[in-house]
Formats: sequence, C-alpha cells, structure tokens
Amino acid sequence: ILAPGPSSSLYCKGAVLLVLQLVLGSSIKHCNLKAPLPHSVSCGSSSKNLLVLTVATKQTEGFQRFRRSAQFFNYKVQVLGLDEEWKGGDDKKPAGGGQKVRLLKSALKQYVDKEDLIILFIESYDVLFASGPTELLKKFKQAKSKVVFSAENYIYPDRKLEAKYPQVRDGKRFLGSGGFIGYAPNLMKLVEGWKGQDDDSDQLFYTNVFLDPEKRESINISLDQRSRIFQNLNGALGEMAEGISFLLGMQLHVDTRNKVKLPCPVMCNMVSCLLQLQLNYLGNYIPQIWTFETGCTVCDEGLRSLTGFKALPMILIGIFIEQPTPFLSQFFLRLRNLHYPKRRIQLFIHNHVSKVEHGKEYLAVKVIGPDDEMENAEARNLGMDLCRKDPGCDYYFSLDAEIVLKNTETLRILIEQNKLVIAPLVSRHEKLWSNFWGALSPDGYYARSEDYVDIVQRRRVGLWNVPYISSMYLIKAKVLRSELDQGDLFHSGKLDTDMAFCHNVRNQGVFMYLTNRHQFGHILSLENYKTTHLHNDLWQIFSNPEDWREKYIHENYTAALKGKLVEMPCPDVYWFPIFTDTACDELVEEMEHYGQWSTGDNTDSRIQGGYENVPTIDIHMNQIGFEREWYKFLLDYIAPITEKLYPGYYTKTQFELAFVVRYKPDEQPSLVPHHDASTFTINIALNKVGIDYEGGGCRFLRYNCSIRAPRKGWTLMHPGRLTHYHEGLPTTKGTRYIAVSFLDP
Repeated sequence: ILAPGPSSSLYCKGAVLLVLQLVLGSSIKHCNLKAPLPHSVSCGSSSKNLLVLTVATKQTEGFQRFRRSAQFFNYKVQVLGLDEEWKGGDDKKPAGGGQKVRLLKSALKQYVDKEDLIILFIESYDVLFASGPTELLKKFKQAKSKVVFSAENYIYPDRKLEAKYPQVRDGKRFLGSGGFIGYAPNLMKLVEGWKGQDDDSDQLFYTNVFLDPEKRESINISLDQRSRIFQNLNGALGEMAEGISFLLGMQLHVDTRNKVKLPCPVMCNMVSCLLQLQLNYLGNYIPQIWTFETGCTVCDEGLRSLTGFKALPMILIGIFIEQPTPFLSQFFLRLRNLHYPKRRIQLFIHNHVSKVEHGKEYLAVKVIGPDDEMENAEARNLGMDLCRKDPGCDYYFSLDAEIVLKNTETLRILIEQNKLVIAPLVSRHEKLWSNFWGALSPDGYYARSEDYVDIVQRRRVGLWNVPYISSMYLIKAKVLRSELDQGDLFHSGKLDTDMAFCHNVRNQGVFMYLTNRHQFGHILSLENYKTTHLHNDLWQIFSNPEDWREKYIHENYTAALKGKLVEMPCPDVYWFPIFTDTACDELVEEMEHYGQWSTGDNTDSRIQGGYENVPTIDIHMNQIGFEREWYKFLLDYIAPITEKLYPGYYTKTQFELAFVVRYKPDEQPSLVPHHDASTFTINIALNKVGIDYEGGGCRFLRYNCSIRAPRKGWTLMHPGRLTHYHEGLPTTKGTRYIAVSFLDP
C-alpha cells in the first residue's frame, strides 16, 4: 500500500506492496510514482525505542498472519490478553472493545517512566505490517505530536459527535481506534481516565478524549489524516487492479514502472489497518508471501506429513447430488480410486435425484434420498454435524457431484497442507468458471479480483486466502467443534447455500484457503443436461466433451490416431478402436429402448425419395434426437484419422445416413452385396461375436476378403463406391448390432 506524502512524488524504500480493492465509499485520488521501487523487501530494522502492543485472546489465523509480518520486519511485539476470555463485545454489541483499553492501561504501567519509548498499539487479527520500524518512526516524528491516531472517513459509533470534530481541508477527519502510536507517558495519560466495562466502546472513549480540547492539547494528540502511517480503508472504495498489476509487474522489471498512476492513498513503509476481505487479499502477497520471481514463499510452512501414520485421519465425505448430474458412475469410480484407505472414510450422501451405486468398501455409508425430502442446506448442515459430533472424525470433505476429481492424491494433499478450511482449485474445462471467488462486491456477491484469471489458469500458483469457496473443500473437525460449532452454517438471510456458508465462516474469523499447487480436476457443466433419454450422458458431447471422451472413446484411440493399432484386414479397409464397451452398450440399449425398428422393406419414408435400394432393419440417429451429437463425434474423432489413413483426401464430414443396424437369424440375418452411397463408410461393431451372437461379418467381393470376427468398439473404415462392393455375412445365432455412417455422399 502506498500513501501520499507532502509532495506528489514518493520514493518507496521498502516492501513492494499492493493496492487493495475496498468495500465502501468514494473515489480515490491518484499520485505519480516517479522513482522506482527497489526489489528488496528487507527494509527497516528493529528499534530498541519502539515496542508494539497488541491484544489477541486467541491465536487465530489472522493473528498468525500479523505475527508473521511483524517477524518479517523485525518488530518487537508484546501480546496482551492471550488465552483470556474475550468480553469486549460481540455481534450483538459490536461497538465494544473496552477490554483492549483495560489491558493496555495495565501494560503501560511498567513503561510509564520510559519517556523515550514509543509504543505502537495496534489490532492484530486484521492488520499487516507493510514495512519496518525505521520508516514508521520517521513518519511518527514528522507528525510532531506525542500521540497519533489512525483516521477514518466515517464517524463511529456516535454520529452526533461529528460537529465537534475539527474541520480538515484534506484527508480523513475522524478518529479510528484500530491503531495509534505515541510516547509511553503520553499514552498512559490517554488511558488513565478509563473506568469503563470490558464491553464498552474503546472507539467512543478515545473519541471523547480527542474531542476534549484540553485533553487533546495536554496529551498532544493528532490524527493521521493523510494516511502517512496508518492506511485504514474503512469506508473507501479501492481500485485494486491497476495498482496490483503495476506493482507485481515491477517485480518482473517492466519498462513502464517509473511513470504510472496508482490508486491512492499510497505509501510504502507503514502499518495497514484494513477491512478484513481486503486485508486477506493483501495478505496473499505481502510481506513477500508471493511474487512472480519467488512464487509462494509460505506454502510449505506448517505442513502435516502423513508419512509413518499407522492409521490415517478419519474422513467423513459429504456427497451432494442436488440436481440431475451427468457421469455419476464415473464420479463414484473416481471416489473409489482415491489413494486413501476406504476403512478410514465414511460417506454421507444427499441424493436429490435417483439411485446411485456408491460402493460397499467404506467404513460407513449414510444416504439421504429423494423420498426423505431434505433440502440442500439442511443436508449440508447434517453432514457437517455428523462429523462434528463424532469424536473419531478428524476431517470433513464436502464434495458436490459435478466435480470431476482426477487427482487421486487429493485427500492427502489437502490434509498435509494443514489449514482449517482449504479448497482445491477446479474450474470448467477451458473456462474461467471455478469453485472460488477472489473478491466480493459491496453487496456480497461475485466480483473478479485482479489475480482471479491468473490463479484459475495457474499462472500464479500458491495458497490463496479467498472470500468464497464451493463445491469441494476440506474442513478440520476441530474447527467444526470450536469456531464453527453453530449448528446452522448454511443459512444467512437471503443468501444461497454456498454464499451463506462462506459468510458464516468469514464472520467467525476463519480463513478459507484455495490451493492451485496441483491439478485436481474440473467442474461439469450442468446447464444443458436433460433426462429425457435412457442414457442421458450420450448427449453430453457438447457440454462436457472431455468427460464424454473419457466415458465413450476407446482408451487406445489416441494411439490409432498416431498410426498405431490400425490394421488393414483387406485392401484399403482400415480397422481401429473407437468406442468403449460402455458406448456400445448404451447406444444399443438406447435404440432398443426407442424400439421403432424399420421393417426392412424398400419403401422407407425416413429417407429422401422414400425408397431404399438395400434396406436393413435399423433406427436412424435422428429418430432418437442424436444426429447433431453423432455429427460432432464424426467431426472430432473420425475426420482426423481419415485424413491420416487416406493421405490427400480431406473429408467434408457430411453424411445423409447414420443408423444402427440389427441382424437376427429370424429377422434379417445378412445383407446382399451392394455399394454404399458414400465416399467412405464407417461400420462400428457394437457387441461381441461368440458371446452376443454367432456368424456375421463383412465380405469385400472384389478382393474375396472377409472380416468374420469384428471386435466390439472397433470400426471398419472403407471406400463406399466403385472398388469396395461388399455384403453382410449371415448372423446364425443371437443378435448383432452395428453403427453405420455413410460419409461425404
């Protein structure tokens, strides 16, 4: 953070800092930064004449962040009230804070005679040091006051006192109690009149002292109206993107670094008192937490190794199927493939849709089905409560069914990262839609942070304190039994379930981290998922192409595309793998489910002209609404291999006919010799010879060459006219199915 000095130009000696997005308020002035910011952040040194006092009754994540920044800049810090019960106010009496005054008054007694000692009294849960003691003392002494308070744009908690405040021509007018600095004897004078209760308002107490002209003069108090020491953003709307892009860019030595306007108030080498969300954002970067050159410098701090555990931590996985979701069978298969002992996993499944096969190898499984009529928020509360009340539960892992979890080490990675709440980054395939938000708008909804795109695309890799996570996250059970022990985390006003959860977690001062240090998977698109078919996943080739490929395209297709596993059983007849068994089975079942097979007559109203020269008993793809999807399949998977197998020919990938043929001994066992109405034809075997049927196959008469044992999921590709006159050999037993397309007719 930078703040304006007396002139329009500043030389910032210390840490390269970032400009935050603020929450409320007005426009911000700009100042020119004419001198380059040095790369080093090791500015300032410990001063024996400076002591930092802070109050922290619990060692929260916010306090740990404060302590880390103080250690980085070599501040000497004394913590007051640690492990003491907090009585200084709560949500019902937010003005509170009197306990801090009491603790400060008690602590100052030992320093009252040290006239040269300068004491900085500052919050800890929502404060970061942005530079070292040397510059802080310099700015304080330039103020020419014995006590300097931080300043704010808005008066709080008693607006009636506004008229008593001195008018200011520039800067912030009102006192803020979150931070102040002064000589020890003067600070003792400041608090000696305190006789209030722990839950009385410290802000109001300090305000009344300041507004008393005699006390203000005798103690020699002033406000840091131009944010030269304290940057308090309460009530201001910041412009984050420009400043952060510039300042991070300077770490890459961009050429334009010397003459750029930055959002102000701006200052290097100061203490920053910020609204919590903005501070969390800033804390992702300073002091030297993440830079383009170093990457994440703290990601390996405090790791919990699982090596050597006789019994790994017990995890309750809450699975939520809240709407019709494609590829559910693959979802549960990936769950079983996680590298974590199944006897250390319990499942809680809220299934709002249909029956699922979850497996039986887990320690315990509890299912809330559609008939239980339990809503989303109640089910999520129940899942967490099951872990909260189970003494053996160590972690709760919330997992929505639209998550494609491909990293089999996910649970171990998250546990070892050792955070109270942590989410692995997942996003939609080749999209920016993800399971986190980098910022919130003033009304609490989505806002894009400056670093959002870089995090999603993994151009910035690390651990990120973010205001919103969803779909997949791990929570330590101990925090469910402490800070998050309230029974209802998934309701808050009119907020939806996920937003309510994040709102309630933030309100308890618990950080939500996102990690993109590994690839974890992606998020399915559910918008166009319809349930009007027997096998609805077949229609997902457009919405979720990668998942469609994984389920339906043969695992050796890529090798075939490279020229491997391609056979030529007859001249210019190619044979290669294309479909999985699942694709074959589901396509056959879909056709039988539709059931309206043609009669095998020459008269056929489905085709142009109404006459078929060589009729088969079949169902066309367009009859089941699959023509568009089939064309996409031909374009993505058949066209590329065609151009490799027939050099110099570039298919237009046009087709008039695509259909599934059924051969049965008592129905239509074979097909007479014929040419196809195509430049080339594909013929995909959909079931297995010797198991599902006997006989069958294809004979090319010109070459007297037959293929009598078609492999399930493999396709024949051959020219359709002139040279490849062919016939369908008799099926003698069972039922044979093939999928046929005439391409480039």
